[in-house]
Amino acid sequence: QVLLVESGGGSVQAGGTLRLSCRASGYTIGDYCMAWFRQGTGEEREGVAAITPSGSVTSYADSVKGRFTISRDNAKNTLYLQMDSLKPEDTAMYYCAAKIGLCRYDFDFPYRGQGTQVTVSS
Repeated sequence: QVLLVESGGGSVQAGGTLRLSCRASGYTIGDYCMAWFRQGTGEEREGVAAITPSGSVTSYADSVKGRFTISRDNAKNTLYLQMDSLKPEDTAMYYCAAKIGLCRYDFDFPYRGQGTQVTVSS
């Protein structure tokens, strides 16, 4: 059973930083493309960033490019999202996700966690 558990969300002011973590269990993430998605209240789910199994290639949505950094530690079976220069429009539930095969932030990911809430105030 694939289990993904996110942590690190919280409330910050605009311009602040947060670091999200996603711990996987039941499988080894080293075989998977991993990604972060987000969904604001009343909004559609949006792909934020993705990273290939080796960590050598990343992709980002234009809305976060230059502010967010996705990374992974396969030895710890953990995915990260460093979020800098946060804006109120970044407020959303953030989910980590996994898939096999082609890897881009805007692809469909069948395995997802329960999410962690990020709230950015102006």
